[in-house]
Amino acid sequence: MNNFTLDARLAADTLPVAELPLSRVLLMNDARYPWVILVPRHAAISEVFELSAHDQQQLWREATQLGEAMKTALGGDKINIASLGNVVSQLHVHVVVRRHTDATWPAPVWGNGSAESYDQESQAQLREQLQTLINGLDV
Repeated sequence: MNNFTLDARLAADTLPVAELPLSRVLLMNDARYPWVILVPRHAAISEVFELSAHDQQQLWREATQLGEAMKTALGGDKINIASLGNVVSQLHVHVVVRRHTDATWPAPVWGNGSAESYDQESQAQLREQLQTLINGLDV
């Protein structure tokens, strides 16, 4: 995990939340959805298959446990977990809480409307709630 540097686009679009054993957890700055991004702390990796088998399992464990905790705590109807990388090639996994009432349901969150930044209070509350959820994970 040496020489890890967060992609500039990810840094610009997100807010730091926590560190998991493999991944940095970032909050997407889009108040329309509770949306985190997991970025494995490996340099120059763009695909899941470039991780060791152990790290692949760890990434999936982190994404699914956090997704389950977010769905329960934040009242989601569905969790979307995806690794796309068409715009940002650095390996990252999106974990998005979806609700039947959200801004773009049932369409994907990508490419639908414009992001709505969190106000300072809402952002701080959600980051604190996410940190509490993360502290309760068994990853």
